[in-house]
Amino acid sequence: MGRKTMKRGYTELGGVFFILMCLAILSACAKKQVPIQPELNLGTGIRESGAPAAPPAGLSDWNDPRWKELGIYSEAELNEFLERAQSFENEDLFFDYDAFVLNEDNRMVLDRKVDFLRRYPAVSVTVEGHCDERGTNEYNLALGEQRANSAWQYLVNSGIDPDRLSMISYGEERPIAFGHDDASWAVNRRAHFVLHY
Repeated sequence: MGRKTMKRGYTELGGVFFILMCLAILSACAKKQVPIQPELNLGTGIRESGAPAAPPAGLSDWNDPRWKELGIYSEAELNEFLERAQSFENEDLFFDYDAFVLNEDNRMVLDRKVDFLRRYPAVSVTVEGHCDERGTNEYNLALGEQRANSAWQYLVNSGIDPDRLSMISYGEERPIAFGHDDASWAVNRRAHFVLHY
């Protein structure tokens, strides 16, 4: 192979390499679509969203037998359930600093959750305990557990079968506000509820 042929081969290879690099840079710069998160209304602790909650994958048809297990027999009943389920999950309990005692607002929120759980006895729920970032990890895990337990105990005392309830503490690991100020800490000191159906 002559020098001219080798030089041309390197040039062509360099051109291909240049094109591949440009494509890699362009794909790395492409914008990713991030789903819009519903806003948190700090006054009520309810995430506001314009659309009703979508049913879990595979449960979009109200005729699905799994809905009948929940006592849902029409599209209107399904829509009511999804709306109430969304409210249930989006309404958190909030606690004072270093506290796990339920206040009057918390008890009102829990009473609404009790009504929902009585209406849909096949639904179960996980109560999550959360803390702000202050304190050690160990301390916050214990405090989160006390917060979850306060809510769990209230539900049980209101007649909800404990077999339908589970608890977990995340301590400070899952904040919903990332600031380092009183407003952020206040919304991170919470009990959150996740439905299973």
